[in-house]
Amino acid sequence: MASDELEFVRELLGSMSLATMTLPEQRAAIEASAGSPPEGTSVVPVDAGGVAGEWIVAAGVSPRRTLVSLHGGAYSVGSLATNRRFSALLSAAAEARVLSLGYRLAPEHPFPAAVDDAVAAYRWLLDQRIDPRSIGVCGNSAGGGLALAALLALRDHGDPLPGGAVALCPWTDLEGTGESVISCADTEVMLDPAGLHTSAALYARPHELRHPYASPIHGMLHGLPPLLIQVSTSEILRDDSTRFAALAAAAEVDVTLDVWDDMPHVWHLFAGLLPEADRALAAIGQWCHEHLPSAPDP
Repeated sequence: MASDELEFVRELLGSMSLATMTLPEQRAAIEASAGSPPEGTSVVPVDAGGVAGEWIVAAGVSPRRTLVSLHGGAYSVGSLATNRRFSALLSAAAEARVLSLGYRLAPEHPFPAAVDDAVAAYRWLLDQRIDPRSIGVCGNSAGGGLALAALLALRDHGDPLPGGAVALCPWTDLEGTGESVISCADTEVMLDPAGLHTSAALYARPHELRHPYASPIHGMLHGLPPLLIQVSTSEILRDDSTRFAALAAAAEVDVTLDVWDDMPHVWHLFAGLLPEADRALAAIGQWCHEHLPSAPDP
């Protein structure tokens, strides 16, 4: 049964419309809405292989593993600031130190800049002598698609792969061909179906939309590490998750597809307000404990 708080969150999201804003206005609005991390969170700026980043550790956490956190925002909005609170909550749930990345944004830095940044930062972690098996990559929305794309790029280049990846409502198909883009248009309270194509055009040229590093759903998925994918039944990107999970399973990837009823896109961002978000984060933490072994500090 849905919580009482869910209706408040849905109304809140329904009252916010980025579709009529210019890109600078969208970026400013997202920055203004960014919440602060919980008191006591450690935030330390870092240059992660040429990529701006922050080490984030929740209060009271003795990190047992490392997570790379990739924010959402359709590859064109979002930042270290907008990802700070969620990364702190992720740190607490997974008992991890979190490397939040401020990867370059489109259209100033189009595809494959974001993928290049994610790969460079991961290789920087390996250079710190961190056991790749204790590293997880986590992203939401476009960041979820980026996490999966980075795995494909790392595998293709022969890099040691991380212990696993968590993709929250990932954008895996920049062409927007999933049936849910149409069938869930009336239940979606956060994303604009037409806006998917606008955002995709800012990030990649038409002939690049099917490239596996832009749309991981078109990739050969064999050899990927364990995956956790969480998605809602009522969002237009539902099929980006369900189709990708089916393809991954067919490629013999250890994939867990966790489908939640009637949640808004990336409901995890409302942890602390929405009980379902708290439970989803707890499930992520449990999955990380089961799939990412502890590792000592480098």
